[in-house]
Amino acid sequence: MPSRNRSRPTDRLRVAAVQMKFAPTLAGNLAHIDAAIRAAARRGADAVLFPECATTGYACDFGALDRGELRAALQHVGDSAARHRLHVLIGSPVFRGRSLLNCLVVFDRAGRETYRYAKCHLTAADRQWFTPGDAVALFEVEGIPATAILCHERRYPELVRLGVMAGARIIFHPNAGMDPLAVSRRKRGGRDGIAVRAFENAVPYVFANSVGPQGGGRWSAGDSKIVAADGTVLRLADNQEASIIVSDLDLGQATGRYAVEALSTPRFLAASWKRMVARVRRQAKRGVPA
Repeated sequence: MPSRNRSRPTDRLRVAAVQMKFAPTLAGNLAHIDAAIRAAARRGADAVLFPECATTGYACDFGALDRGELRAALQHVGDSAARHRLHVLIGSPVFRGRSLLNCLVVFDRAGRETYRYAKCHLTAADRQWFTPGDAVALFEVEGIPATAILCHERRYPELVRLGVMAGARIIFHPNAGMDPLAVSRRKRGGRDGIAVRAFENAVPYVFANSVGPQGGGRWSAGDSKIVAADGTVLRLADNQEASIIVSDLDLGQATGRYAVEALSTPRFLAASWKRMVARVRRQAKRGVPA
């Protein structure tokens, strides 16, 4: 396998977002994941993002998960990242002690796990199985500071704002819709606030969603997208099919300007913002595995 993107311009990052139809088994999902990593590598991606709970699917019986099988599945993803020499960001349940967390797991080009972010704002369905996280995501991909939210957390813009205030210059958002069909239809065509979140923080946004029927009469709207720092939608997937979208991000535009300006204005809040950002940076380190 030839080395990839070693001469990548420092002001560009090629990212891929994978829109998945979940399989009913770990093995089935891993086959889809392997194929998508291979396809993203062929298209020269530096990093590829998968949906929330991509290893298991989001409609699985989380209470029946086998700890060893799940650990082996994540090792498999890391091996695939190393084989194809690209960063992989994937949603997966992760055991920590007796707790089960809904995580974004980050692997580097060598297949090493470098970061875990655990979803902290849980849905009612999540709370049946998952323990909430306690950090704002802050990590690096190809040396570029990044932040992340999972699915339902799009409703909490402070998670993104604080990450960008702390230095993040890309937002990664794995998603897995579980809505009645009528609700899923209302979310289609980009009516999800993602372009606004990119614009108001002046950083690009990568969104990878599941698509189609999810079981139990639930649906996911698809609409995976890659958005530039000015809110322009660079790539948009459809609402029906599994697919991979790829785009080059202009990091020169990823200034985080508005979040940075908000650190000092209005002045009466400046000291409080700076204390919060310092806590975000300290707390985010808990997401790095020992």
